[in-house]
Amino acid sequence: MDLGVLFGFLGTWVVITWALLSGGSLLYYVDVPSIILVCGATFTIVFYAFPARNVKRVMSVAKRLFFYQGQSIEKLIEDMVSFAEIARRDGILSLENALKDIDDPFIVTGIQMAVDGTDPELIEQIMLNELENLENRHAVGKAMFDCMGKYAPAYGMIGTLVGLVIMLQNMDDPSKIGPGMAVALLTTMYGAIIANAFALPMSDRLALRSGEEVLYKTIIIKGVMAIQSGDNPRIVEQKLRTFLPPSMRKAAEEEAA
Repeated sequence: MDLGVLFGFLGTWVVITWALLSGGSLLYYVDVPSIILVCGATFTIVFYAFPARNVKRVMSVAKRLFFYQGQSIEKLIEDMVSFAEIARRDGILSLENALKDIDDPFIVTGIQMAVDGTDPELIEQIMLNELENLENRHAVGKAMFDCMGKYAPAYGMIGTLVGLVIMLQNMDDPSKIGPGMAVALLTTMYGAIIANAFALPMSDRLALRSGEEVLYKTIIIKGVMAIQSGDNPRIVEQKLRTFLPPSMRKAAEEEAA
């Protein structure tokens, strides 16, 4: 489980709940028709904007954020250098025996094509196509949360306008003006909370996760291509370490020394 996401999610809602409680009972902020309007419309608009097959993935995407298992780039570089050493010492065909110990199917696909003698340009093109498809899938998942973050405040405003119309219909009874205004404003609050405490933070986190995974697979592609071309393991390591931040590069060099 990603404790950072869990802490951020729970912390945000704890602070919001504390702020609501400071104004009195939580029941002051509960209006069922307003909740149905804002939450219901925010959810159904996603079906309007995206195919149903994509919307079904929303919960699985959200779940993946909380239970994301980070992949070590340093460990990946060590593995790719190790494969380069085997190929340099025993020939690239010897890597076929190492495939059974590799868990990442993307690495397996690349090395298997290299072992089979596939044209280098074709190997790179196939792997880049798979990477592009991955980016497109991630972009759709992010766009769904962006959609919720964009429309939730709008439906909150629509609910406020509906509430104001109802309130103005009862202007002959001054005692109903205050409660009516409070209910009208609740929908705006619901929309703002959904957007800023759920949808938009999830979208930002998805973008970060996507960038991490794209970087990971880009390193794999560069590593496979270097191995296929028969580069010296030291050159392979130097090529792949350029993807690391300068601080991590320095630490790795000191450890190696």
